[in-house]
Amino acid sequence: MSIQEFVAPHSLSEAKGLLSDGAIASVLAGGTDLLVGVRLGTRSPERVVDLKKIPELTAINVDAEAVQIGAAASAFSILHDSDVPTFFPGLAQALDLIGSTQIQGRCSAGGNLCNASPAADSIPALIANGAQCLITGPAGDHQMRVEDFVLGPGRNALKEGELLVALILPRPSSQTADAYLRLTPRTEMDIAVAGVGVSLTLDDDGICTAARVSIGAVAPTALLVEAAGVALVGTKLEESAIEAAVAAAREAACPIADKRGTAEYRTHVVGVLVARAIAQAQARIVEASS
Repeated sequence: MSIQEFVAPHSLSEAKGLLSDGAIASVLAGGTDLLVGVRLGTRSPERVVDLKKIPELTAINVDAEAVQIGAAASAFSILHDSDVPTFFPGLAQALDLIGSTQIQGRCSAGGNLCNASPAADSIPALIANGAQCLITGPAGDHQMRVEDFVLGPGRNALKEGELLVALILPRPSSQTADAYLRLTPRTEMDIAVAGVGVSLTLDDDGICTAARVSIGAVAPTALLVEAAGVALVGTKLEESAIEAAVAAAREAACPIADKRGTAEYRTHVVGVLVARAIAQAQARIVEASS
C-alpha cells in the first residue's frame, strides 16, 4: 500500500479527526523513523498526518510546577531554544545523542518515545525524571507515566485515534539533578548497548532524599528500577549504597545477546553506567550548591 494522502492539520481537533475516521494513518512528528519504515516497507499508511503545524505539539512551556515539552518539538529546539538543558541536563545529554545535527532538527522526544525502541536514548532519561505523557483522543485527555507507555519493542499504549500531545516533567528543585549515560560500539550515531538515566535529590547535608534509576537497551522496554532508587535514599551515596543500586539494576536487566554484545556483557555494563550516572548527578548538585 502506498501513501495516498499527506495532511498537515493546524489544530488538535483536526488531527484527532484525521486519526479516527477509519483511514490507516501514521503521524509524522519528525519523520526520522516513519520515512525509513515506509522505504523499507515495514510501514504502509494510507495517510500521513504531519503534526508540526499544531502549536500545542511544538511548544515548550515552563511554569512554577512543571516543564511541558510538545510531542513534536524538535530535539534541536529543546536543546537550543529552551530552558530544558538547564533544568534537565541528563535529558539534554540523551537528546543530544540522537543522530546527527541534521536529524536533531527534525526528530522529537515524543517521536522517540512513540517509536518505542528498547534502546531509545530519551526514554530512560524521561523515566528518571518522572515524566508523564499527556494523551488526547476520542475519550478525552488523560495522563500516563512514561514507564507505562511503552509496551514492548515498537509498541506503545496509544489506542485508536489517540495522540501524544506533550511530555510533562515536574520542575526540579535546586537540589535535584539528573544524568544520562550510554555505551555504544562506535562513538557516533549508534544505538545503545546499555543506557542509564538517574535523577537524585540531596538535602543540605548531602543525604539523598529521592532517587530514580532507569535502564535502557537491556530489556524489551526501558525500566524504572525502583529498588535501585530505594538503595540510595537515606544515604550520602556511599560506596555501599551505590553498589546496592548497581546490583538492583543488574538484577532487573534481562538483555538479549547479539552481535553488539552478549547478555552478560550488557548486564555488566549497565551496572557500570549506573554508578557513573549517580556520580555525575551528585556532582551536578554539589557544583550548583557551591
